[in-house]
Amino acid sequence: MKEKDTLRSDCPINYALEFLGDKWTLLIIRDFIFDGKRFYKEFSKSKEKIATNILSDRLKRLEKLEIIKSEVYEKQKTQKIYTLTEKGLDLIPLLIEIIVWSSKYKEGLNVSEDFLEKLKVDKEGVIELIRSKVDFTK
Repeated sequence: MKEKDTLRSDCPINYALEFLGDKWTLLIIRDFIFDGKRFYKEFSKSKEKIATNILSDRLKRLEKLEIIKSEVYEKQKTQKIYTLTEKGLDLIPLLIEIIVWSSKYKEGLNVSEDFLEKLKVDKEGVIELIRSKVDFTK
């Protein structure tokens, strides 16, 4: 995909926000990584209740950005199956860091102490394990 011709700045944080900066995009990626969702209908049932037009737009946008790819689902030709690309899989550490940061500053979030402890002991190992579970390209 040809990225925007002009970014607001050459800042790496701005670059990421230009493409991932709305709340729905990261939640869709979260659903790929932590919930194993791969079909439009699965994403539409997320607890945040994303509107179907927004979901459709974000999936198309993520595909154009080569963060996800879609294929016709062999078992039901009228459906698409979505998977993360290498570029998408490389977002796993970012989501892990968001979880760690959020858990540090807000109690009662849906993340187990066991998971947080595993991250403290072996963050890279946890990231590799998660990656191996969601990497359908192999």
